[in-house]
This record gives sequence, structure tokens and C-alpha cells, in this order.
Amino acid sequence: MSNLRNVLHLRPIRSMNYARFLTAVSAARKPSPIRILTELQQRSPPSLISLAGGAPNPNTFPFQSASIKVKGGEALVMDEPLMKRALQYSGSYGIPELLSWMKDLQKSLHNPPTAGYSSERGQMEMCVTTGSQEGLCKIFEMLVNSGDNVLLDAPTYSGTLAALQPLGCNLINVASDQHGMIPADLRKILERWDPADAQKPGSSVPRVLYTIPNGGNPTGASMTCERKQEVYELARKYDFLIIEDDPYYFLQFQKVSSSDLSLYSQRPWAPTFLSMDVDSRVLRTDSFSKILSSGLRIGFITGPKPLVERVVLHIQASTMHTSTFTQLMVSQLLHNWGPGGFLKNKLIYILDGFLSFSPVCFVDVAEWHPPMAGMFLWIKLKGIKDTQQLIMERALEKEVLLVPGGVFNINSSDPCPYVRAAFSLSTPQQIDEAFRRLADLIKDAM
Repeated sequence: MSNLRNVLHLRPIRSMNYARFLTAVSAARKPSPIRILTELQQRSPPSLISLAGGAPNPNTFPFQSASIKVKGGEALVMDEPLMKRALQYSGSYGIPELLSWMKDLQKSLHNPPTAGYSSERGQMEMCVTTGSQEGLCKIFEMLVNSGDNVLLDAPTYSGTLAALQPLGCNLINVASDQHGMIPADLRKILERWDPADAQKPGSSVPRVLYTIPNGGNPTGASMTCERKQEVYELARKYDFLIIEDDPYYFLQFQKVSSSDLSLYSQRPWAPTFLSMDVDSRVLRTDSFSKILSSGLRIGFITGPKPLVERVVLHIQASTMHTSTFTQLMVSQLLHNWGPGGFLKNKLIYILDGFLSFSPVCFVDVAEWHPPMAGMFLWIKLKGIKDTQQLIMERALEKEVLLVPGGVFNINSSDPCPYVRAAFSLSTPQQIDEAFRRLADLIKDAM
């Protein structure tokens, strides 16, 4: 990653004025005195006697201990003292040992230049969220006002649209292809504005760009390093923030075959926006949902300290903190594995089904590009102008179900010839059979 920055010859071009990015609601948030005391108590020695927090007595809880069996490893044991901690309130940033582990991992994988910055310059900071979706919603609330222009991939994750559209912002689609967001299209859009106006009060220059750079949902597309560099340079020119939503980062399988999975953890990861963020303008969301457990609801935000602090203030006033129990369970697992074990034990079985997909029956009725990461295949159905009725009304008759592509567009009622297929849960045989049924469905509709 350090070589990447040397190639780019990037140097910070200005001190970031984070105040101008904040919504009025976010700027008005104040620290919770009780939450601050909880953070202090969390870092204090056991000899501390606290009469401050309104925490219930864990001796009254019905759960005493737990032993959790782990695939290919020793069981995770929560004895009575640890269980008392697991069932109690904890700090809003996250439990210290999990945060420390994750910070070390982020520095190892991304080598963010911001790790060595001062707090005022946007030093790298992290917090735990209840899944990355909570983190995204809180980031949007922090940054997006009604009437703001927000840039994002087209098509994009329906959950992002659900979070942004009620905010009353103007969503501006940036075209993408099999290699992700197209910088030339982004540049053309931005040329509507003068970069010199970006920091002027009341300017309509977009202040936020949202993207899923790896294994995009729904397209499965991954941005090339060159495209990320171009997008980052445009972010510097027009002074906007980049929200790097990367839940599929650990599900990259470009140039990986089913016979090569043992080498999977050895290959280099795709360079990230965080790895080239010399200006402290990237907010990154990561998730354990796709690689450890979706039900545990563990996600992370990494970004400039002044902005992560604002997110934490929102957490203090809403969820208070992510489940202490699940944080401790994940933390124990990660510490037992170590960074190398984590990379080796990631969830990669989803590749098996997709890599053996035989599309012979499908070639005449559909078009697609092999995804470079993630869990999805974005398929254009030939001769079908809109897949909504086909999927929602007729697919069940053929006993096959996909997601109609229109739900990933800003205007979901616009005709869309695409469908999204998820290949993470099915066997190779089920995948082949599903596409045979889909092919029959398309032929019947033509």
C-alpha cells in the first residue's frame, strides 16, 4: 500500500474543514455525560468503586456462563466473570480489545496515511456499529441535508436508497460497468460546478460520494485501482467526502479457482480508498456479516476522528452501543485466530457454487459479466424490457426466485431488464438448475 501512495505522489492539499460537511442535527449533538463515565469506567482498574452509572447488577441476570463450539478450533468459553461483563453496558465506541484488534488489522491491510495524523488533521479513528448498515445510516444523517446533491453508483444497494431517499436529498447516479464506477462519467457530472465554489456557504457542489468498490451490490463489479485513483483525485479537486462501503472486501476472488483456495489468504488485496486517503476525506464501513455471522450484527466505521466522533455521539443517543456479548464473542475468536488465522478462516465457500456454474442453457437469453467479488451476479435478460412482473408474478410458477433490477434504481418504477442473482447459499447443482428454470421463464416471456 505504501508503494501505491508513492506512485500517486499524493500530499495533503489542504486542512479539511469538517464543520462544513455536518448537518445541523449532527452539529448540535453533545456528549452524553453518563456515556462518558461508562467509557472511563471501561478503562479503569477493577479496584475502582463506581456509584455513577445506572447499570443493573449482573448478579441478578439468569445467564451464568457459556461455551461456544467453533469450527476447526477450540471452544470459546465465557466463564461467570466474563459473562457478567458480556451482559452489561459497555462504551459507545466498542470494547477496547476488539477495537484494538481491528485497528491493527486496518493498518496492516490498508496502511492508511491518516494513522499517523493528529486528531485535528483527521487521524484515523474507528468505532463498532450494529452492522455496517447502522454505520451508514448514521453517516448519512451526519452528512446529508435536504436538498443536498449526493453522488452514488448506478445501480446501487437498495438499503442505501432506503436510507437516503427520506432525507430529501438529490441522488445523482454515476454510471458504472463491470469495472465499477466510471470516472469519466463522474467528471462529466462534476463539470456542472466550479471547484472554486465547493467551500462557499450554500454551494450546491456535491459534498458526498457513496460507492461499494468491491463486489458491488447488485452488480458484483469491482473498481480497478486506476479508477479509484481517478475518483479520489476528483474528490480532492471538488472537495467532497468518499463513503467507501466495503462489506465484500474479504470476498474477493479474482483469479482464484476452486483448486487454489488454499492460497486465497496469501494474495494481495485490492487497494482501497482508505489506503490512498492523504486528505482524511474517506469514511469506510466494514462488516463481519458476510464472513463471520450476519446475525451477530458487527460492523465498523473507519475514518477521520472528527467525523467518527460525531457518529459516536449519535450512537450514544440511540443504540448506546453494539451488543457487548457479541463483541466479546467476536473478540475472543479473533484473538484466538490472530490476523493470519482470520484471513485464512474467512468465509470463502461461496466461490464453489459460482465457479462451477455452467451457463450453456443461458447464453442465448441473457448477458452478464463474471463478478470479481461479493455474492451477486447482475444479469441482463434479452428481449425483456422490465423484469418486475416477470419475477414478482411468474417466477414462482417456475420455482425460481431472483430480485428484479428496478429496486436498485433511484426510481424503482423505471423499466429495467436486469435481475440480481445471489449465489452464496446454493449448491452448484441448485445454481445450474435455477438458471435452467430462469432460461425457460425468459423463453416463455419472449
